Formats: sequence, structure tokens, C-alpha cells
Amino acid sequence: MDADAVRARAADLPTEPGVYQFRSGETTLYVGKAVDLRDRVRSYADPRSARIRGMVDRADRVEFAVTDTETQALLLEANLIKRLRPRYNVRLKDDKSYPLVAFSDHTVPRIAVTRDPEEGAVAYGPFTNKGRVETVVKAIRDEYRLRGCSDHKYANRDRPCLDYEMGICSAPCTGEIDPESYAEDVAAARRFFEGETGALADPLRRRMAAAAENAEFERAANLRDRLEAVEAFHGEGGEAVSDRSDDRTVDVLAAAVEGDTARVARLHSERGQLVDRSRHRLDTPTVAAVGGDAEGGGIDGDVDSDDGTATDDAHTPAAVLSAFLTQYYAEREFPDAILLAERPADPDVTEWLEREGVAVRVPGAGREAKLVELALKNARKRGSRDDPVGALADRLGIDRPARIEGFDVSHASGTAVVGSNVSFVDGSARTSEYRRKKLTDRNDDYANMRELVRWRATRAVEDRDDRPDPDLLLIDGGEGQLGAARDALAEVGWEVPAVALAKAEELVVTPDGPLRWPDDAPALHLLQRVRDEAHRFAVQYHQTVRDEVKTVLDDVPGVGPETRKGLLRRFGSVENVREASLEDLTDVDGVGDTTARRLDERL
Repeated sequence: MDADAVRARAADLPTEPGVYQFRSGETTLYVGKAVDLRDRVRSYADPRSARIRGMVDRADRVEFAVTDTETQALLLEANLIKRLRPRYNVRLKDDKSYPLVAFSDHTVPRIAVTRDPEEGAVAYGPFTNKGRVETVVKAIRDEYRLRGCSDHKYANRDRPCLDYEMGICSAPCTGEIDPESYAEDVAAARRFFEGETGALADPLRRRMAAAAENAEFERAANLRDRLEAVEAFHGEGGEAVSDRSDDRTVDVLAAAVEGDTARVARLHSERGQLVDRSRHRLDTPTVAAVGGDAEGGGIDGDVDSDDGTATDDAHTPAAVLSAFLTQYYAEREFPDAILLAERPADPDVTEWLEREGVAVRVPGAGREAKLVELALKNARKRGSRDDPVGALADRLGIDRPARIEGFDVSHASGTAVVGSNVSFVDGSARTSEYRRKKLTDRNDDYANMRELVRWRATRAVEDRDDRPDPDLLLIDGGEGQLGAARDALAEVGWEVPAVALAKAEELVVTPDGPLRWPDDAPALHLLQRVRDEAHRFAVQYHQTVRDEVKTVLDDVPGVGPETRKGLLRRFGSVENVREASLEDLTDVDGVGDTTARRLDERL
């Protein structure tokens, strides 16, 4: 877009707060927020940096969304940055979206808290306090009895489920309520999310009073807690900022920027004791990225200058802190106070935190200043020993793989074939994101790995996996397994780097050939941890599946479930049991001479 095109587009925009996107084809280049959409977008007609000029030149249109408040614009901007990953915005690796409340696009809509609404759904939000959102949705379901089940569970039911018995669903699936009455309940619930607090607060207040009158004091207290959450949902009932002497939890943040990499160090203190520390990496590509050759994250240039023109202050620690604060606290509880090495570049971020009851301070002296100084040292700290993920990126020549997923297959001579998919984030196992899958029974390691990776890739490209895309896949095996995995990736069209780690010689197998790294290399140790965890998880699942599978052993007199498990653990498969000698069979606990002969005869 040239300057005239930007001005023409800006003239069509409203003068209300909202979020705008510079797009090129189906790609979002940049997401920004504005108090006045028209004025903000018009400023891009005369940007002050070559980088922003390059972004505007690449764009072919500007899209926008109006919000009711500046705070909503701030949160929607952060949500879109996480979901769309635009290259010209600062992005926190391993970020998460703010929660939304969605009503599905069905004749009988369901209500759900989600970060990725289905197509056609009516969504409200984003919201910052996930716990409060879930409390309100529970209150909605308790009051209006809206369904929360998936379409699969909803379809073809012949009797209501447990939710109906618990009084939190009116069971439209079996006709316990007619569609017209259910639609009225949905409309009442939506009125609450559209700002009519009384749609939920009034019936809650009546039920609380009735419970107290009937001496049901515990129930009245629970309803009171719900009522407080409901009344605070639309901005009422906020807590005052605590006096610093009463701070119970404190986060200390400092940022350091080096080239196209920014690091934020976080120290966490509870009641005056330092209990946790962590470092986080954000992508901030260099000006060279304007030409389109560089890949990776983006720069947030959405910092207004005094005269309202678009500036390029994103390579400063203050701008990095602005991006980090909104994205990091997406679904985390707010601390009582946040100590910063410097004020965020975006004053809206500070105002938002303070409205949420967080004391934001830039200390100048004393113990707090020393904590900030310590955070700065952590942010500036470098070295592969401290950052094996960064060392791995350097050795492989790829972007920093903050998210690594490991894959392995386990089976017994082609039976009870299973696959594991483990997740590591910033070098640490994320067990809540482990997945496992039963695969086709066959004694072909390459085909098994191809099926496993194809399953993961298909779920990713079809948006059926609730995890972010990884930055690197690690395959347990050698060149054959890696080739099978890469075939699956190419078949599905999922572009994620992949390498393998062979057990025998601990060679790192890449598409360009095997690499031998020093035994004490931190990058190698990281890959070994991922590989070993994928192997452990696969073997564990295989043993479970193998023990659950009914086999011909169950038809042999004298062989019960425990004996069958013992035989399979000892020999690995029914085929190996068949080939075992009588002497080997009697070595298994529970197998005597008579049972051994029966096994020999039957098998």
C-alpha cells in the first residue's frame, strides 16, 4: 500500500477504539490497537522508519475491529498476536490466548470457555481472569441450564446425561426442554455477556437470600462468592491497589535486547522470599527483515510519537516489557505488585494492570531496586550452559526451538503398536501436553513412525490440536525414521523442522546428514532428555495396551490375567511364547509343569 492508499483506507475507518491489521493476502503482517482507529491508521501514511515503511509496502489492505473500551482493544490485540503470530509484532514464545466465552452456531447452542472459537460461534471477551470467567460460566449453567457437551456427546442420546441430573443442563438432547424455551435461556445468558449484569446477578441474589433464610448458610456463602465474581465481571467491585507493605506476591521483571533477540527475566517473590526465577525469549527481527528474506517473529512498532506518527521503538527494553506483560499474564494470576527496571513503552499496559489491582513500580533504591538489578543481570545472562535451547538453535541453524515435540514408537514384534508424542517447553517437560496413540499393528518401524507423525501433523493443520505448533520435532531413531517422518510432514503440508537422535552412537541425524556433537554439549543433553522421555512414555503405554489385549493365552486352562501378563512381559509377544521351551515357560511365576505343557499343546 502506498501513502495515498493508506490515507484513503483510514478515511473509511471509525473514530472509535479498536484493533487494526495490516494484511498481505491471507497473512497478517502486523496487529495494532488504537484509541482512534482513523487517526492511528492514517499515521502509517508517513512512517518514520524504513522497517515500518517496508511493512506498509508489503500490505495490500487494512482490516479492523471496533471495541467498546481501550482495555478491550489492548486485550484483543494481545489475543490476535498470539493466534496469528504476525512477523512485525513482538511475540512471546509459547504464548497463550486470553479466554473467550463462546456460544456455538447450533440450533441448540452450547456454552464454553475457549481460546479458539469454532467458526460461526458468538464469542465474548477476551477476558484476563480465567478463574473468574469459569466461575461465571458455572453460574450461567446453574441458572439457565445450558448445555456444555460436545456435538459428539449431544448426538443420538436416548436419555439425559449426568449434567441433567446435577441441574446444570436442561437436556435439549432428549427433548426435556423445547427449542423455543432453550433459545430464551440462551438469549438471557447472552444479555449478561453483553453487559446486563442483572440478568445473572438478580437471580443469584434471590437464591442467596432464600438459602440464608432457610439456614443453608454454606450454600448461601457459595452463592455470595459467585455473586461477587458476577458483579466484578463487568468491571465492578475491583480491589484497591495494596499498600506495598502488604504485598504478598511480587514479580520482578527486566528486559535485555540484543539484535533480533529479546530476553525478559522474571523473579517471583512471596511474602518477601524469592521462590522462583525464569527467563523468556521474545522474537524481535532486525530491520533487515523488511526485505522479506528473514523468517521468525516481529517487531511491535505500535508506539505513538508526540505528533501521532508511527514510530519504531520496538528494539527498546521498554517496548519489550509492554509486549511481554500483556502476553505473559494471559492466563496467569496477577501478582500483588510488579517491579520493573523501567516503565513499559505503552502507558495503556500500566493502566490496565493498575485497574486489575496490581501495583506497578520502578524502584529507585533499597531492597526492591536490588531485586530489579538482579533481574537485569539474569536478562543479560548468556551462554549455552544456561540456555541449551539457544545452543541447540545455533548448532542446527534454526530459530530458537522453544517448543520441542518428541516422537517414539513401541511394540512387540508388530503387536500392541503404540506411539508417543511428548512436549518440552524451554527445555522442560510439559506433561499436560503429552499425547499417545494406538497405531496399526505391523512390524514396520518406518511405517509406524510415518503414521504417528502424519496423525500429529493432520491434527495441527486441521486445527484439531489444542497445543501450539512446535518449533522442532525430534524423532527417536536414525535416518530411516527421520525420512518416514519427513515424508508424513510433506504429505500433510506441515512445515516444521525435524531431526532424529540415534541411540547407538548418539548421532544427531538431520536432513543434511548425521552430526556428532561432544558428549558434554548442552544441546545434545537436551535432545537426549526429549528422546528418553518419548521412549519412556511409549514403552509405558505399550505395556498398558499389551496387558489389556485379549490373546489366545486367555483360552489356555490355568492361565489367568496375571499369568498372561507375566508371560507377555517375559517373552514380549504370543509368538515368542509359542517358541519358548518348557523350561523357559516354567521360569515365569504362576506357570508350573502342567500349565507349561498346556501352553505348548495349545500354541
